[in-house]
Amino acid sequence: MSSERIMLVFLCMAINLTTTRIASIDTFRGITILVMIFVNELAGVSGLPAWMKHMPADADAMTFVDVVFPAFLFIVGMSVPFALANRLAKGDTFLKRQKHILIRTLGLLVLGVFMVNAEGGYREDYMPLSIAAWSLLFYVSVILVWNVYTFKRKEISMALRVIGVMGLIVLALIYRGGAHGDQHLSPQWWGILGLIGWAYLIACLLYQLSRGNQLALFMMTAFCIAYYCAGNSISMTDQPNRLQLLFSQTGHAAHTAIVLCGILLSLLLFDNGKEQTQKQRYIKALGFALVLVIAAWWLRPYYGISKIHSTPSWCLYCSAICTIIFLLLYAAVDLKKYSTWTNFFRPAAMNALLIYCIPFFIYAMLQVFHIQFPSFLYEGITGVIWSAIYSVLILSMAILLNRMKIKLQL
Repeated sequence: MSSERIMLVFLCMAINLTTTRIASIDTFRGITILVMIFVNELAGVSGLPAWMKHMPADADAMTFVDVVFPAFLFIVGMSVPFALANRLAKGDTFLKRQKHILIRTLGLLVLGVFMVNAEGGYREDYMPLSIAAWSLLFYVSVILVWNVYTFKRKEISMALRVIGVMGLIVLALIYRGGAHGDQHLSPQWWGILGLIGWAYLIACLLYQLSRGNQLALFMMTAFCIAYYCAGNSISMTDQPNRLQLLFSQTGHAAHTAIVLCGILLSLLLFDNGKEQTQKQRYIKALGFALVLVIAAWWLRPYYGISKIHSTPSWCLYCSAICTIIFLLLYAAVDLKKYSTWTNFFRPAAMNALLIYCIPFFIYAMLQVFHIQFPSFLYEGITGVIWSAIYSVLILSMAILLNRMKIKLQL
């Protein structure tokens, strides 16, 4: 069987998606980026109520801050069917599509590991440069490697990418961590981008295996939740190594469940393979959100709500919240055409990876030049106002960066 035929077998349902660009998905992504920058800056502000911070790991609670990361996962899921359908429409072979998925996953993992090691575990006294300078050079290398170049001569683009790759290799080699500076760059944990990468990879494979069948995807989502529950219902310390290994990926399964929920919502709303009215699609989507809420409520007494532990109730409640938010956005932006206000979010939504990295780049640059913002900007209500202004300024940079032809794409 040819690779093209295999691809058609795997993705036969994806070709039924609407070909119209869904502006509300971009808007949702842009809003999520804005809130992410806001809450990250807010994390350094003192004197704030608990609902404006991440909940502790064992608090059995969540705040709006704890919904930001799953919102990213959910949007990744919503985009997967469209991305696969577009690749198929362009004539990509099955193997070429899998190569693209693997390369994107690898890129997210590399970025995640570098960013995690820049945040902690390093030993500057064993490194030839400060961690701030190391971080700054890392983000410069990232731009060189993953920028979308528009040079007519491909040799220039290739040369810049090679310089960026060499920069990453050198930075990895000179990094030192551990108590005695004898540890090299390692996945202490995968970082936000790395976690997104693993969930994206698994969800893409499951989506293709399901052939876009909604019932199959729903069962796969339930399996991810059940796998988490099984792995966290027994004490792993008293179990054989093979059983510990079997249930060692419960966190990735939980994150994958959120991505699958995003995929399901896209299919419920935009799969043209079934003749349905817009009202029927909305009723199904609302029913989907209700099922998620009921499942989250049912599981909460057993596992609680915790972002840190990636509990099922956290995953399901966040997916339900994202579903409702998107339905409201879709009704306003795509159906009612109240879209002028979304222009501010579009540049950031189209350049999400770069905008995600920019605050870290700025922080590293401030450290290198020993610049500090006034302390009053990180106290109480003044800190909240500053965080809001800062997040708007960062998003505004997307417009300038797009004009400068700086755009990252994995």
